[in-house]
Amino acid sequence: MSRIGKLPITVPADVDVKIEGSTVTVKGPKGTLTSTFNSNIGIEMEDGHIKVTRPNDNKENRSLHGLTRTLINNMIVGVHEGFKKQLEIVGIGYRAEKAGNDLVLKVGFSHDVKMTPPEGITIEVPGPNQIVINGYDKQLVGQFASEVRGVRPPEPYKGKGIKYSDEVVRRKEGKAGKGGK
Repeated sequence: MSRIGKLPITVPADVDVKIEGSTVTVKGPKGTLTSTFNSNIGIEMEDGHIKVTRPNDNKENRSLHGLTRTLINNMIVGVHEGFKKQLEIVGIGYRAEKAGNDLVLKVGFSHDVKMTPPEGITIEVPGPNQIVINGYDKQLVGQFASEVRGVRPPEPYKGKGIKYSDEVVRRKEGKAGKGGK
């Protein structure tokens, strides 16, 4: 039995969960998420807990068991508390600004890079070299954070670029040189 899949999911009081066959709709203070899962996996709600079950021990059902439970849990946590990704900008003259809802990055190109977040994502810029991305959909928050980081990923020689706040950039040594004539 899957260790993660067999754990029950506790539903907070201010979150409303609707299960219709293999479609789960979660509504909370931050927003509403709907997702459809594989019909082989059973999803039941009883006394404020959601239980995920599988019919047999086929490889596909075993792999979907824990995944389904985790995705439903992420939906509940997202609409109740939300998710957050923090990015840092490293480099002289590199900075970020917020223009309306858009994020404007100045990261060494001849032009400014303007990024518009998708629906449900909010951006904060607490400092010129910090970006905080908030939202209730974990996948969407991670995807947009990855796109922002992809504008100028950190390079290993000087460490310049956009990186996650908990990311460690492995530094490389530059050319050794021979000392010349």
